[in-house]
Amino acid sequence: MKFVIAASLIASAAAFGKSVAPKFTPNSNAFAYGLPGSIDPVPEFDPFGYAANNDYETIKQYREAELQHGRVAMLGALGMLVTEEPIEFHPLFEAGNKDIGPAIRHLDEVRAVSPAFFELLAIVIGALEFNRALKGWTNPGDVFGSDRVLKEDYFPGDVGFDPLGLAPEDPAEFFELHTKELQNGRLAMLGWAGMVAQELVNGKEIFVNAGLAPDRFDPSTLPVQF
Repeated sequence: MKFVIAASLIASAAAFGKSVAPKFTPNSNAFAYGLPGSIDPVPEFDPFGYAANNDYETIKQYREAELQHGRVAMLGALGMLVTEEPIEFHPLFEAGNKDIGPAIRHLDEVRAVSPAFFELLAIVIGALEFNRALKGWTNPGDVFGSDRVLKEDYFPGDVGFDPLGLAPEDPAEFFELHTKELQNGRLAMLGWAGMVAQELVNGKEIFVNAGLAPDRFDPSTLPVQF
């Protein structure tokens, strides 16, 4: 419940936040119309031609999706490590002194302990996405129609949420920070997928697989049996 309240406060803060991104002017002669995100050692990495074969509006939508997935992946990767660390702390239910197992099992365990958690989480996620649609889309209600385009002055990912004031006012510094967020999000997507794949292969926690913790997991202690 504390998580739901905190997330609701985040949604409220984002709803009233102002845009933090500087004005961006697309360059039709540059890779991805000049949007930040192309860096060494593999600049202009586009093996499937998404940037080369689409207009600016489509690329903005792709970048918006990439940013959102990257942000979720950063939270997800961190969440897996937090819930599996050797001191057995879990933010959603009491772990006691027992090993609660790999994160791929935790969704079922949370459902058993807090049956309404995911319904409440869906409401919070819906509120956040609704806020994002109001911020960035010209017609938020046209989900599948032809008018599903981003506002002309909307910069991908800029939902106005910057409670710590980290966004630089200088455009060059802002776009550099934006690129760092993109790169961390890309790495997190790969990292999260890799951790899930590893746990699906042998059913052991990340710290156990890395040799940083002993394998003390006993499935019989869990609220859900697999």
